[in-house]
Amino acid sequence: MTFDTIQDAVEDLHAGKPIIVVDDEDRENEGDLVMLAEHATQSSINFMVKYGRGLICTPVHHTIAERLNLRKMTRENTDPHGTAFTVSIDHMSTTTGISAKERANTIKALLNDESTAHEFNRPGHIFPLIAHPKGIHARGGHTEAAIELANLCDSKPVGVICEIMNDDGTMARLDDLLQYKKIHQLKLINIDQLKKHISSIEHTATVNMPTQYGNFTMYGFIEKATEKEHLALLKDKPRNDMPVRIHSECITGDVFTSKRCDCGEQLDQALKIAEQQNGMIIYLRQEGRGIGLTNKLRAYELIEQGYDTVEANHQLGFTDDLRTYHVAADILKFFDINRVKLMSNNPRKINGLSSYDIDVTRQAHEIHFNEINEQYLKTKKEKLGHMLEVK
Repeated sequence: MTFDTIQDAVEDLHAGKPIIVVDDEDRENEGDLVMLAEHATQSSINFMVKYGRGLICTPVHHTIAERLNLRKMTRENTDPHGTAFTVSIDHMSTTTGISAKERANTIKALLNDESTAHEFNRPGHIFPLIAHPKGIHARGGHTEAAIELANLCDSKPVGVICEIMNDDGTMARLDDLLQYKKIHQLKLINIDQLKKHISSIEHTATVNMPTQYGNFTMYGFIEKATEKEHLALLKDKPRNDMPVRIHSECITGDVFTSKRCDCGEQLDQALKIAEQQNGMIIYLRQEGRGIGLTNKLRAYELIEQGYDTVEANHQLGFTDDLRTYHVAADILKFFDINRVKLMSNNPRKINGLSSYDIDVTRQAHEIHFNEINEQYLKTKKEKLGHMLEVK
């Protein structure tokens, strides 16, 4: 297996060892050495200098940055990834501040709850990075990864990171990092693993919800990164292998009974099945295949001009389907569910949920087309791969 488990990585961090964290290929596509700031020593910092070769930085929680008056390095951040560098620092106890020992001392001072802003000279040789307040689901960088890993270790939210470069000065990519891992006997994880390990949602409320279909229990959730509100509706106690409908918001269909799509009828049928078979509805706030209500209406304008639903998205500058299913997976995991009978005709939804370690069995969920949505459903079948009988 290429990557180690999050649990194994956390154990090594606890033990004072650095680990390797790789980000996505479509982002920086780089590997960083990452360790807990509490384990910063002359030896560990020297290892990063000698074998990492990149810039040694200290990700910090935004509350620590505020307390120590760590101001952003520049008023206008034009970094492609928005890395939140602050003005560099040295602790006042250091001399030049550049030695491995003195850099470790500066890092340790960031951990001290008694430290004050006046104890740090500016500029210096340690580069604090302010992690996104909403965590790794809002920004999937090494900065946020270091803070999330510190949280998993029940440590103070300060880390140490350093990019890994090859001997010739080029950036180490995955093949290089696999060899590096073997040489230095380090654990290797990627940020996608971390995102899957850390829930993207918070449970906010639970209420009884009587409906025309029967009595349900409704659960409210907030998505941490976007603050979007999502719902789950359960007929009975959650269990594995229950029928589940993951329904993306469609105000035009769900509320105004639009005939342009089959969404409202799918929701209606799913509620009936949930009542009869003790199922669940997960209602995700990702209107218009993720482009939003206003853009969906703009897409309708283009459809009236002769474009199909996929072409209309492209004309507006969007891909076919922007929806994601990590929130749905996290809602299922909240209920300790890892196997479902998914009421869906959408292979992307099935594959998307499966990628989050949910065992999915498809339960066909088709609505008979009408004269208005027939072409729309044909396009979904032909261009989006939906498993529909419409011809």
